[in-house]
Amino acid sequence: MKNKQLKKKKIGLTQYLAKYKWGIFLYIFVYAIASACSIFMTILAANAIEKISGETPDFKWGMILAAIVLGLTILQRGCWYASGWIYSKYSAKIMSDLNLDLAKQAFKLNSKTYNDHETGTFVQRIVSDPERIVESLANIVDFMTEIISAIIMIIYISTLDPWVALIFVGTIIIGVALEAKRIVVRRKNRKDLRAKNDKINSLTTEIVRSEKDIKSLGLEEKLSEVSKENYNAYRKARIKFDITDMNFWSLRNIIVEIVGALVVIFGIWQMNLGAMTLGTFMIIYSNRGSLRNLIWDVGAVANSFVDIKVCHERMFALFDEKEFVTEKFGKKKLDKIVGEVEFKNVSYTFKEYEFEEISKENLKKKKRERKLVSENQIFKDLSFKIVPNTTVAFVGKSGSGKSTILNLMSKMYDSDGGEVLIDGNDIKSLNKETLRKAISLVNQFPYIFDMTIKENLLLAKSNATDEEINEAIRKASLEDFVSTLPKGIETKVGESGIKLSGGQKQRLAIARALLRNSPIIIFDESTSSLDNFAQEEVKKSIDSLKGQSTIVIVAHRLSTIKNVDKIFFLDNGQIVDDGTFEELFERNQKFKAMFLAENV
Repeated sequence: MKNKQLKKKKIGLTQYLAKYKWGIFLYIFVYAIASACSIFMTILAANAIEKISGETPDFKWGMILAAIVLGLTILQRGCWYASGWIYSKYSAKIMSDLNLDLAKQAFKLNSKTYNDHETGTFVQRIVSDPERIVESLANIVDFMTEIISAIIMIIYISTLDPWVALIFVGTIIIGVALEAKRIVVRRKNRKDLRAKNDKINSLTTEIVRSEKDIKSLGLEEKLSEVSKENYNAYRKARIKFDITDMNFWSLRNIIVEIVGALVVIFGIWQMNLGAMTLGTFMIIYSNRGSLRNLIWDVGAVANSFVDIKVCHERMFALFDEKEFVTEKFGKKKLDKIVGEVEFKNVSYTFKEYEFEEISKENLKKKKRERKLVSENQIFKDLSFKIVPNTTVAFVGKSGSGKSTILNLMSKMYDSDGGEVLIDGNDIKSLNKETLRKAISLVNQFPYIFDMTIKENLLLAKSNATDEEINEAIRKASLEDFVSTLPKGIETKVGESGIKLSGGQKQRLAIARALLRNSPIIIFDESTSSLDNFAQEEVKKSIDSLKGQSTIVIVAHRLSTIKNVDKIFFLDNGQIVDDGTFEELFERNQKFKAMFLAENV
């Protein structure tokens, strides 16, 4: 019943806006006051002109109206400033909420979903689209009020009086000086903002690229906190950038507006002296760019609505179970895992999909649907059993299904039929915590985070002692390398471990898995990038775990699995033979040929 209710709950932008509805209302209200000031300023100015251009000019009343216009100008500038401050505050909060929730949703997606989409798909939807959609909403409020004001206030401006022109030149010089200072400060703040933005983009990319490591190490909650810290840092930098920029912008514009109002007063005074004609005064006061701005604003509103629609569809498509399939877990919790693994008549077909927009006769708009492009059956009725605390290996030519077995075993993929069992329990019935703690996975290309060596290891076990860390490093044959580093385990390895070689990355990942000490440890081609010496050292480390955990290995190098308890030999998605290395070498010609070809 609860699941049905959750399915009915529609996720969209409205719920994020509703959270800050009073702030949004205040923003629109203040913005509306600022726009109303423009309308009243135009009307009062027109009345002032009427008072001073009649048969009996009333310059005193005209001066009063002009002073009121000046007051409205100051009020308007204050409202612009307040609305800008409110926008900076609440837009950053809305974007931060969207970023965090979209990132959390990305954690829930299964591995097949990541295979079906490019990394950029996730990065843009999680980082860029929320910012664009919030900015577009603000632009609509801005442009709509400008349209309404422009419709009422379409007049033309120019100055023909040399004294007024001199005042304008002085104002321009002041404005240019402020703008030059603003650019210097903006460049500095932009640099800081970009650094924070790059950080969250890098973090998001790391999260997307390392999803298997995150899941196998149970790091979702830990990295959610790290994500929150980085998004908050970006939010603060964004607020600083926007408000500082707005301060210069507001100061520059209030000077221009006050000078404009003073010019009106000056013009009235000049007219009283007979030094300025009414026509000149009218030109000075008019706004000659209103018609052009009106046309531009109408187009801008249309563009903003399009941007909102596109971004909304892209962002919340992440919550569409048809396109972005999430992981499913059961509710069963096991207090202790022995480490028995069994496949019972397991079937799995690899399916490749494309997503396209289709139009149906009964639909007014296009609908995005998933289309099956190809499928390849990997297994049909695959069965085998791994005894607890034994070391086994799966071998076979490329494409025989070795890595798929590991993905099914760790529930990165879900089987189409049959059962994958851990200690006699279908892994689909186990809850997330139980499954993640039961299995550690070392991938062929493990992801190393932009942290120190020690911090990367502490991800696996946050309360690990220095002795435990050093022991894991030793067993993974990483000790000699770490000893050459000036900062030792406190050395930062760079984004994706860029400062490490391929072999060093794998050894660090192995140390991370060893430190976690799960009852089931999976090695997927984990020695493929190691030299012969390091490979032998790691093989000894794996051998030393025999009897302590269930070790499952996939390896192309058959020499690395000579000492395992059992080898499962795969061919065309089926286990065609199993036994010790010596047994298979003696009786299986394909296995023997593979080994001999490797050692030619």
